[in-house]
Amino acid sequence: MAHKLRASLRGGYEFVKPKVVDYKNLRRDINRVIGYKDAQMIVNTMNDRRAHYPNYSFEFNCQDDVLDCMFWADEMEKAYYAEFGDVISFDVTFRTNKYRMVFVPFTAIDYHKKSVTVGSGLLSNESIESYSWLLKSFLKTHGKEPTLVLTDQDAAIKQAVENISDDLFNNTDFRKRFSKLVWDTNMKPDVFEVKWGLLMKEFNLEDTRWFKDMFTIRDSWIPGYFSDIPMCGLMKTTSRSESMNSFFNTYSESGNLLLCFMMNYDTVIQKQRNTQRDLDKASKKASYKMQTPREIELQASKMVGKFTLCNTTTVEIKAEEKEINCNCEHFKRRGVLCRHAYTIMMRCGVKEIPERYILKRWRKDVISRNYCFSSVRSDSGDCENVKLVNDSYYSFESCLDIVRDDKKRLDLFAEKQQMLLKEFESDYISPGLKSKTDGEVVCKLLGVTIPIPEEINIHVPKVQSNKGSGIKKRIPCTGEVAYENSKKEHRMCLGCG
Repeated sequence: MAHKLRASLRGGYEFVKPKVVDYKNLRRDINRVIGYKDAQMIVNTMNDRRAHYPNYSFEFNCQDDVLDCMFWADEMEKAYYAEFGDVISFDVTFRTNKYRMVFVPFTAIDYHKKSVTVGSGLLSNESIESYSWLLKSFLKTHGKEPTLVLTDQDAAIKQAVENISDDLFNNTDFRKRFSKLVWDTNMKPDVFEVKWGLLMKEFNLEDTRWFKDMFTIRDSWIPGYFSDIPMCGLMKTTSRSESMNSFFNTYSESGNLLLCFMMNYDTVIQKQRNTQRDLDKASKKASYKMQTPREIELQASKMVGKFTLCNTTTVEIKAEEKEINCNCEHFKRRGVLCRHAYTIMMRCGVKEIPERYILKRWRKDVISRNYCFSSVRSDSGDCENVKLVNDSYYSFESCLDIVRDDKKRLDLFAEKQQMLLKEFESDYISPGLKSKTDGEVVCKLLGVTIPIPEEINIHVPKVQSNKGSGIKKRIPCTGEVAYENSKKEHRMCLGCG
């Protein structure tokens, strides 16, 4: 497929010198050159990024000279977390590399209500120690804890949270809810408990262990117990994390080296941020049709993006204090005033939304345009050179997009490009691939910024048998029935499924 794509771009197979077999042998050659040096090279490359890119964070941990854990976040991911890190979600994904290390992306929701990555980690196993290290690195990098974190029902994660509660933040509690909101229900806690009891009695489930366990931890998965947490309404399940895992898996393969995985990760982040950039442009250029002549509506259209409103009744307004309260608590839970608050404000002659009710996370200018959206991948340690290369690619593609539908201007653009190419080619002496070693070619291909090391202090981990990694392990049969229909036609054992 890569060979076909290259031939299409070049205008025919005769313009592609490597044969199909050369493309097929590429991975074999890369594995041969890198081999057991993979872990040392990925650590060196990430350390180099930390040294050359502004505000780039990278942490790693080894066990007996074997790579055990990694965590990284760049400047943009830190900016996203600073503004949207009130509610985050994380879930593990597999099949991303040949060592079956667990990939853990942390996900938040931006002002477009889109998922954004705010940090990522790789773990060699799903132990309490590994999760504890990852969460400590996450908090150390971002400097503050989130209000709410959603994840799946993993006993190791639960214990890891308890372990780090007082390690990093002496003045705050990190005993937050790490939970998967299983059911989307708006029942009040007391109503739910009554209905749960009736349900258990009706279907004779009082002695079923799973239902007992779920009822014991009801304050970790029933939305009614989260009503006191602002912004929790933005994310109710781990579906955001699972969607991001699927997104990353599209670009990853189980046989990837760590260096190849990181190259694919950079591609995913570029795509995510390109979508973000397009939404920013559309939001800034958007013109809204005003439904009323009220100044308050015009102010809202200029300052915040699209938002939804709710359906309840009682509103209290204190004009002098510029305070508005609606009993639906829509602002408290979602950070946006409800339609009833706007109705009352307009009836009372309020011309502007009080500043306290325009949260920064919804503003169009929340993320500074000064942040660099370019790729972190490069083949040079010169940071300024990398920026120039990225800017040149962007300028060329922008010019081509502008003139591609105008034959006259496209001819002029192509002519100037050919003139510029001839000018540079006249005094350029190509070193050729033959003058480069295999290691140099591989480093350039993968965007590795440092030569292949001779001395190896960090070794690759052994292939792990993590949960969900595709390596099945038989659990001894317990004989306990977790599910059985009324006619006893279908049964499921807790041990053998």
